[in-house]
Amino acid sequence: SRPRFAADGRRLFARIERRTPKAYNIDSVAALGWPSAAAPQVLTAPLDRPVDDYAISPDGRTLWFLAEDQGRVKLFSTPTDRAAPRLAYALDSGSYSGLSMAARAPVLAAIWESAVHPPEVARLEPRARRHVQLTSFNDARAAAIDWRPLLELRSKNRRGEEIHSFLALPPGFDAGRKYPLFVLMHGGPHSMWTDSFGIRWNPHLLAAPGYVVLMTNYKGSTGYGEAFAQSIQGDPLRGPADDINDAADEAIRRFGFIDADRQCAGGASYGGHLANWMQASTTRYRCLVSHAGLVDLRSQWGTSDVIYHREVNIGSPPWSGAPLWKDQSPFTYAERFRTPVLVTVGERDFRVPLNNTLEYWSILQRQKVPSRLLVFPDENHWILAGEDSRYFYGEVQAWLAKYLKD
Repeated sequence: SRPRFAADGRRLFARIERRTPKAYNIDSVAALGWPSAAAPQVLTAPLDRPVDDYAISPDGRTLWFLAEDQGRVKLFSTPTDRAAPRLAYALDSGSYSGLSMAARAPVLAAIWESAVHPPEVARLEPRARRHVQLTSFNDARAAAIDWRPLLELRSKNRRGEEIHSFLALPPGFDAGRKYPLFVLMHGGPHSMWTDSFGIRWNPHLLAAPGYVVLMTNYKGSTGYGEAFAQSIQGDPLRGPADDINDAADEAIRRFGFIDADRQCAGGASYGGHLANWMQASTTRYRCLVSHAGLVDLRSQWGTSDVIYHREVNIGSPPWSGAPLWKDQSPFTYAERFRTPVLVTVGERDFRVPLNNTLEYWSILQRQKVPSRLLVFPDENHWILAGEDSRYFYGEVQAWLAKYLKD
């Protein structure tokens, strides 16, 4: 994907993904001779990080690229005649996107943003080991918001692996107070929480009423090596949920300002799957928020517009009798459902179609679980319209307030 010629036209560069028995494989950048298109020389794979944007220097000697790494998207480079990727410079806050290079001069530009800094254009200066912000469209408004850079937490899960999390703190934060915890679970699963700005599931907006928001990059997340992202295969829900709960336990142990008695959790898409798995597997949370989350692995397989990777992750089609189709499907444990839950979905969602939401709703009503159902008729997998988003956040905040109050 994203093919691009060197300036002299003698080599073609492109992102490349290997085909393997795994559902996830990292994206690398390879160079091919032209016009022979000989076997590609993969230049970035030794880094073991997924590549996003890339650019070729005007002299054709250097490949600059962005790659996910430990919750950030950073700038790397490698010579184009051998695979020797290296970090251009440390990036202690924020993430890059949209990398580009001037056609006749070695000048790099990209978008830089962080969780407390909306996107702006920046010039990247590898020799000076920094970037210089070129635009300031959002600076004045961002400066008026009472928010803090994300905290980072590194902890061990029950398998002894290091797990990385971010924490967002509420406005007017006082370390001497006790704050409820909202555990926010990312979708994908092959994605990661990054130090970046966004409207959908903005952690500071969720923290605004006075909550600490925990965002854990559980097993299956990208940016921590291909093997870590692939480790979800054969363990689609239990392992990631354990990582999230373990990280929440560690955050509570390490930060005295978190109130262990007031916890809720939520997520969308695969994060909604995890919310429904929390419904099936634990009572630690006072409430849940589930957007576009499956409740039944088999009915999701039969109606979604993406079924191949789910089948690969489990190892067989649903009629095979493989235990995972039952053992890690929330539906199997419906009799245990007790946690109050806000259930939301877009009626035009083809990724996690409405049928799974209605199936979940039927169980909740049958089991008399306190719950609320919101269907957005004009939305798809994501809630994108401005007024729909405003209404969604209002409903989420009202739901959390109901269960996280003292």
